[in-house]
Amino acid sequence: MTPTSGPTPAADGFTIPTALTKLTGVRHPIVQTGMGWVAGPRLVSAAANAGALGILASATMTLDQLRSAVREVKARTDQPFGVNLRADAGDARERVKVIVEEGVKVASFALAPSRELIAELKDAGAVVIPSIGARRHAEKVAAWGADAVIVQGGEGGGHTGEVATSVLLPQVVDAVDIPVVGAGGFRDGRGLVAALAYGAAGIAMGTRFLLTSDSTVPDAVKAKYLAASVKDVTVTTAVDGLPHRMLRTELVDSLEGVGRTRALAQAVRRAAGFRRLSGLSWPQLVRDGLAMKHGKDLTWGQVLLAANTPMLLKASMVEGRTDLGVMASGQVAGLIDDLPSCAELVDRVMAEARHTLGTLPTPG
Repeated sequence: MTPTSGPTPAADGFTIPTALTKLTGVRHPIVQTGMGWVAGPRLVSAAANAGALGILASATMTLDQLRSAVREVKARTDQPFGVNLRADAGDARERVKVIVEEGVKVASFALAPSRELIAELKDAGAVVIPSIGARRHAEKVAAWGADAVIVQGGEGGGHTGEVATSVLLPQVVDAVDIPVVGAGGFRDGRGLVAALAYGAAGIAMGTRFLLTSDSTVPDAVKAKYLAASVKDVTVTTAVDGLPHRMLRTELVDSLEGVGRTRALAQAVRRAAGFRRLSGLSWPQLVRDGLAMKHGKDLTWGQVLLAANTPMLLKASMVEGRTDLGVMASGQVAGLIDDLPSCAELVDRVMAEARHTLGTLPTPG
């Protein structure tokens, strides 16, 4: 497969240079987030070719699968892209070694990576961009040498906090002197302009990129997202004991109603399935569980539930079984009603941003 020679330009060549585009080398200040089972080589390369920063999700991959996926992205595009890693994974250092050896431009992290991992990546020439959900976490990783941060407000899909993006984003921008990318609730050019007005260097979108024709999520599952209203997107702790934003379904209702003992039994079975799928040993899963508990008031039951979450996501995102799986979703799903390609989406966002900037009132 021959890599595409360059990003798809916006219809009129319009772009907005920011600290994010300068740091990563992408054309547009837009990030496609690393969603487990969703952000694979096809979506990431399509986002990169469209001029955005595509992020490959690696948490559900073995080390060999990660290396293979990185090479597939490189075969599909010659544009910069990143890999998302779990900072608390027992094999995080081995995964860092893979992306360094493969020459990946950006290392994205869920949770805060250690000072040592940041230094190792930067010494190898990689750009380090952790995803955070609180100002104090942004301040910590900035002090440790992170190059930028993605800050997700409560509107975002998956694990989320309580503070809205409109409050959290300017708070973080004021607290750190590195580029800040806003996430949670973004889908169009108006959102991009709003984020830039807050002082952000760009926006990151998950659900909006999930709902593209380049996404490998089954069509029947995409249809569920498109049919959802804003009120159909809920936050529950029933899946893994932590706040998780997803589409409201009968399965979510049943998880919320199931007893503690039955929930634990189900979690053990799914954790065993994830262990086989990921190639992790039981000791590695235990170490990951200890890392998850660090600094958090989690029971071992909650840790087991967290280990089963990837299997519930896989059932929907890969197998199309929405009756057996969950669908992580940002609130913005309730406003999305089409499935453009990544190129069409990025082109549209930039055209809308240009129009929005042109219609803002000017000082009299």
